[in-house]
Amino acid sequence: MEEAIEPSTTEETQEATGLLDNATPEEEVSTDPKETEIEHRSADEVKAAEEAEDDDGPLERPEWWPENFWKEDGAEPDLEGIAKSWMDLRKQISQGKHKAPEDGNYDTEAFGETPEDDPIRNHVMNWAKENSISQAALDSLVSEVVGMNQQEAETAKINLEEEKKQLGPNADARINGIAKWGGSLVQKGVLSKEDFEEFKFMAGTAQGISVIEKIRQSYEGRLPVETVPVEGAPSKEELYAMVGDERYKTDPVYRAKVEKAFAQNFTG
Repeated sequence: MEEAIEPSTTEETQEATGLLDNATPEEEVSTDPKETEIEHRSADEVKAAEEAEDDDGPLERPEWWPENFWKEDGAEPDLEGIAKSWMDLRKQISQGKHKAPEDGNYDTEAFGETPEDDPIRNHVMNWAKENSISQAALDSLVSEVVGMNQQEAETAKINLEEEKKQLGPNADARINGIAKWGGSLVQKGVLSKEDFEEFKFMAGTAQGISVIEKIRQSYEGRLPVETVPVEGAPSKEELYAMVGDERYKTDPVYRAKVEKAFAQNFTG
């Protein structure tokens, strides 16, 4: 009796090798939270937000925002400025400068070198006490006024220097000469003290000095003026020595140089 022969299979049974035997490669599906986020805003709110993002133009100052803390050039709030202002205010409050001193004795440091008997200073102090002005307000007012006075003084100083330049190297001698002449007119009774004050006002500029000199010359003739040596110019002794030089007679260029030096040192 023949044994039944089972058909042989060409496929060999594979043994299991791991937990991922049945896994197949698939594309990884990314889950973006933004894509899956549920929109809770209304359509109008979404539209307004999109318009705000697209609007790159300058901001407009709200009515409730202080105008002095708004940058006009950048059209944006001056956060740094308002923060500093707040800190300054806190400092003033901590020092008691936000109100008038209880004893009425103000700190006068803001007056700087202004004399205590200065009438304007006394007027300001009396006004502050009568109106209970805060120390901070007084400091601000005085600092601004003192600064303006200093600026005016500097401007006046510059103007005087310019006027003296117009009078030339002997400016001081010419000014002193007119001052002495005006004083002599007072001593002779020609001018009163009040007239002399007006005389000084008239001679307060280079043009005024020149006009008065011409008037004086019409009575007295050519005015001798005490000269001041020009810096770097030869002295009188050196000038006379230059005249004695043989070149003064033979060299026209040298002679012209000497004559010019004499004119600068002996203007009269």
